[in-house]
Amino acid sequence: MNAKRPWAIWARMAPVAALAFAMGCGARAGYVGEPSPAAEPEPAPALSVAAGIDLDTIRAGEFDNGKMWTFEYPPLEYFRETYHFQPNESWFERVRLGALRIQGCSASFVSPNGLVLTNHHCARGSVAQVSQPGESLLDNGFYATSLDEERESSQTADQLIAIRDVSEEVHAAIEGRPEAEQADALNEIREDLSEHIAQEYGGDEAGILVQVIELWDGAKYSAYVFRHYTNLRLVASPELQIGHFGGDPDNFTYPRYDLDFSFYRIYDEEGNPLKTEHWFKWSDEGVEEGDAVFVIGNPGGSSRLQTVAQLELRGAVQDKAIYELLDSRADALQAFYDEDPERGEAMNLRNQIFGLLNSEKAYRGMWEGLQNPVYMARRRDSERQFREAIESDSALNAEYGGLLERMAEIQKQKMPYAADFGAFIAFGSPNFDAAALRRAFFAYRYVTASESGAPREVLDNLTGRVLAISDQSPSLQRRLLTARLRDFERHLGSDSEIGRMILQGRTPDATADAILATSALADSAQAASALEAGTLTAGDPAIRVIAAISDRLNAYQTAFQRFQQQEAAVARTLGRARFDIYGTSIPPDATFSLRIADGVVKGYDYNGTYAPVYTTLYGLYDHYYSYGPGTDWDLPARWLSPPESLDLATPVNFVLTADVIGGNSGSPVINTDLEVVGLIFDGNIESLPGDYIYDPEVNRAVAVDVRGILEALDDMYDADRLVLELTTGQLVPSEEEADAVLAGK
Repeated sequence: MNAKRPWAIWARMAPVAALAFAMGCGARAGYVGEPSPAAEPEPAPALSVAAGIDLDTIRAGEFDNGKMWTFEYPPLEYFRETYHFQPNESWFERVRLGALRIQGCSASFVSPNGLVLTNHHCARGSVAQVSQPGESLLDNGFYATSLDEERESSQTADQLIAIRDVSEEVHAAIEGRPEAEQADALNEIREDLSEHIAQEYGGDEAGILVQVIELWDGAKYSAYVFRHYTNLRLVASPELQIGHFGGDPDNFTYPRYDLDFSFYRIYDEEGNPLKTEHWFKWSDEGVEEGDAVFVIGNPGGSSRLQTVAQLELRGAVQDKAIYELLDSRADALQAFYDEDPERGEAMNLRNQIFGLLNSEKAYRGMWEGLQNPVYMARRRDSERQFREAIESDSALNAEYGGLLERMAEIQKQKMPYAADFGAFIAFGSPNFDAAALRRAFFAYRYVTASESGAPREVLDNLTGRVLAISDQSPSLQRRLLTARLRDFERHLGSDSEIGRMILQGRTPDATADAILATSALADSAQAASALEAGTLTAGDPAIRVIAAISDRLNAYQTAFQRFQQQEAAVARTLGRARFDIYGTSIPPDATFSLRIADGVVKGYDYNGTYAPVYTTLYGLYDHYYSYGPGTDWDLPARWLSPPESLDLATPVNFVLTADVIGGNSGSPVINTDLEVVGLIFDGNIESLPGDYIYDPEVNRAVAVDVRGILEALDDMYDADRLVLELTTGQLVPSEEEADAVLAGK
């Protein structure tokens, strides 16, 4: 589950946030005109029967809203009835303090010496960062044989040390305000509360970070107090082909054979390994089918409280446009990498490509789920029950009646902008657009302002914005510009006014070539010269592209800012309505904050067969020999000649029913005895609609088995000091001392 935030290239981002990003790119320029009408996309078939099922008889499932429980509102009675297990306050405290949130992922303490376990794909950035000249740690792996060899990284970690309910303060700050002012008021009170509460715990000097977390779309607000650690050092990370075994083809699938793990260590202010009382012991036994387990992590974002109308718009417009964008940019980056691998490595393009492909596959799976008539029927039934609960209570109806209809009306108002969404999504992002086009955005404003006699300080500011944009390789820039022009062609049409003005009857490829061949904005040196000489004009071909889209882009951004304000205000009120009716019986949407998700170790039916509970190292080698060298199932050199001591029957991955999503990558899977038995790294393909509906029949989390990790560390990497620390908690400074300790046994 290499996550939902494609713009940051990690963790999945809810489409509402993606919309906000798309409409918020760049500042407005010029006259804001009326939006051009767009053809309404063809909706999914309105089926009344699916696979022989009368959809009118479909009812919402008990756990359609999932099981991502918060620590302030744990379902104690449910745990007792389901698992005959009722954890006390001490159990929850130990779990909470043993868990960590790192950049885009989750993690946990697995020794009293600050040793931290997470995924390989969560640490790939660090692996690239700490690689020294001449090293290829991403390909060859890394293991620090002593404390001195553990390498400093820019990774950070947050430990949730306290939670405070601040709902009354937040509600009072936004109560009665117009919709257009609520967002600013909300941001202001959250910042004030965060700063005030942080000071109570010692502030920045004590390494304290406070975030005010919105729950149930604003029905409740909690201030989460984190201890923020900044001194993290990389301890161990396997080779890419082991940590990413199966590559993109296996991503979001099961059975898997992937040792997706890495280790960091947190150091204290004095530069010593951090001492902690709260850590998860390494399980000797692992898991068996039917075991109750709990995932402790930070799910990044979900949309289970969205209305049916919001989901229908996503299915008709948004999600498909997002995955098409991600797919096209991944293709552009991959083509450039294949052409110049050395430059691509220097730019860390492999990690970017992995992230784009991961997000593309996630959005494709979500979009396909939105075409599932049974899932949508379940969501409609859930909304029917919600509406009836409001309408059957006069007080509730007086306060909340008509909100669902209003949300539906907002979605209708968005539909004329469907083509604009596809054409302009993520416009101006360095990850998705050519440098020349990004320069042209500000250069167009510069030229317009200059012609209108704007003050020097305005022109200087715009000059600085143009020159601040770094150069791209000409080959990569051409591919990114071509991709954006194809977006225009696909969504606006080559025969539209904008299409004719930009493409002029040419293909996107030919148009990109023509623009880059003659534009002064193709590189920073030419741009600087043109600005200094005063020769940059509206006739520059890159500027003409911006001039062609400016009015429509501005109208789109203005409209969507208004829609976002209205939608957010309605969603907050709907959230309070849901909480008034259902309370904490359903968990809130994911917020990249700490949750506990329960489940059992369980296989499932798929593709006409049955997925086993766990896979073994035998399967890893079977895949290598089945697919062969040079494929996504290739093996590093050391794995081609394993020692005789390597037990191929060792479990390597397993599946469980726990409810996870992007951001849960790196989450520990623990048993009731607070032992770590697994490490979440993915979900199956059936789990992708889990953004908006959880289906326990087929939704599975995929975990690395701790037995597989230990077997690899012990027999393949000879990482004795790490094995000793995981199994005994003993900190050994060097591999030589670890060998001596083991010899003494």
